[in-house]
Amino acid sequence: MVAPAYPASRASWFSRPAAREWRCPPAPREVAAFHASLPGYAPTPLVEMPALAAGLGAGRVFVKDESSRLGLPAFKILGASWGVCRALCDRLGIPVPAGDPVGVLRAHAVAFRLVTATDGNHGRAVAAMARMLGAAADVYVPDGVHPAALAAIEAEGARVVRVAASYDEAVRRAAEHSASDGSALLVQDTGWPGYERVPGWIVEGYSTLFTEIDRQLRSAGAGPPAVVAVPVGVGSLAQAAVIHYRSGGSAPTLLSVEPDAAPCVLASLAGDRPVTIETGTTAMAGLNCATPSAPAWPYLRSGVDAAVCVADEDAAVAARELAALGVPAGPCGAASLAGVRAALPGLALGPADTVVLLSTEGAAANPATA
Repeated sequence: MVAPAYPASRASWFSRPAAREWRCPPAPREVAAFHASLPGYAPTPLVEMPALAAGLGAGRVFVKDESSRLGLPAFKILGASWGVCRALCDRLGIPVPAGDPVGVLRAHAVAFRLVTATDGNHGRAVAAMARMLGAAADVYVPDGVHPAALAAIEAEGARVVRVAASYDEAVRRAAEHSASDGSALLVQDTGWPGYERVPGWIVEGYSTLFTEIDRQLRSAGAGPPAVVAVPVGVGSLAQAAVIHYRSGGSAPTLLSVEPDAAPCVLASLAGDRPVTIETGTTAMAGLNCATPSAPAWPYLRSGVDAAVCVADEDAAVAARELAALGVPAGPCGAASLAGVRAALPGLALGPADTVVLLSTEGAAANPATA
């Protein structure tokens, strides 16, 4: 395969290999069983790509294709489904029902209004859960979200509240609305002091993605990954990756990848403290976040080995390459490939190494504009 021409990277880089030595408790085992009970559940593909392996200098490269997850074009439904059910059960004072939790909770959910803010995929996932449960939903959306993503949220039956400001401001307004409505249940995938349990449950939901990867790598005859690349917004998926890989036998290098318009995790890691940055405009709308999630930060600080930010044109090239190889990645999903490429030669990949790229959304979730 002839290697494509890549735009000159504007990546910034942070590395701390000692993070692989840190350990934390694993996610609850019942999460995967919960997802398996949902209608239409099936593991998403883990696609091997020898052409990428040759180009990156790795032994094997696999792409976790989240372009179709429980009927939605992104991984977020894993966290939203578990988070919504845990939050409802917590409000009702009951354990998560066994067997058919969504069916059991449907009788109770009609009394609630699910509220969230989103850059696109999380809001659609919460809206889809509201539809399944028969609940209402309000989704606060900041500037920069693709019209197709807005239409998809509305198609799930949710009320979209447009916020002519940043993602952080949309989160603030969603939280403010929830606090003033006794029927509202805030289901936000970022946390702050005083709001940490629901984001924690959402992170637990993401664990299913990683347990699937473990099984799929074994089925492919591959060893544990040497590198796992994770697209990052507020850091909740990266938190889930840290929990999974820092609680088991394998200890891959965890690489976080952000847009150069919004590198809040990279800036925080480099400064060794959580910071809020001024964000710009990016095609990677789902990653356009100014502040790391407060519950995620301790895990990111201790468990992420390396961080990189990439330009929109790098993600666009990666999306086209993945599409040509059979994975319809949106800009956020393609960021993982762009990030690994930008991080070379710092990753020092070799022929014995397996690389896993998380393609977190499909092209339909956030159509590329770059």
